[in-house]
Amino acid sequence: MPSQPLPLTATDDGVVVTVRVTPRARREGVGGATAIAGPRGTETALAVRVAAPPADGAANDAVLRLLAATWQVPPSSLSLVAGAASRVKRVLVRGNAAALLQHISGRIAA
Repeated sequence: MPSQPLPLTATDDGVVVTVRVTPRARREGVGGATAIAGPRGTETALAVRVAAPPADGAANDAVLRLLAATWQVPPSSLSLVAGAASRVKRVLVRGNAAALLQHISGRIAA
């Protein structure tokens, strides 16, 4: 079965990553790319599981902390740009887009 393309998009500010969040998970972690239904048909998102509940932004904060730790980037370089109240979110990682694409791609594949 072919693997899903990585849900990474280079922008002027860095890289936007599409994630699909599972809150209240037993184990936290970042999985691989997974297919999701989007407004333009099937899209790809990174599977992310956090223990935090989806209340008062706790799951959103947990997602940003987990991604920063997993990708070994400063937490201040990550911000939520879309999907605050949705399971599918878009996270901006600020920095050099080319370097971030290579760095994050390596961490997802590992």
